Amino acid sequence: DIPEEAYVTLKIYNLLGQEVATLIDNELLSGGMQEVEFNASSFASGVYFYRLSAEGIGEEGEISNTFHSVHKMILMK
Repeated sequence: DIPEEAYVTLKIYNLLGQEVATLIDNELLSGGMQEVEFNASSFASGVYFYRLSAEGIGEEGEISNTFHSVHKMILMK
């Protein structure tokens, strides 16, 4: 859920901190509920982390707010 229009990046990392997938790469998304499909069929079961970054756009088109969030994800097959 994004409160306002923003440039969004969503990446998946393994336990070693290596980037294993990029689901969204600096895409402009409108405010509101967003959904992204992640096909993990080629990944091994285990613990992964996802990092969501959003850069809000100010009234004059400049970057106004920056948000970063990292969460743990467990993949079980």
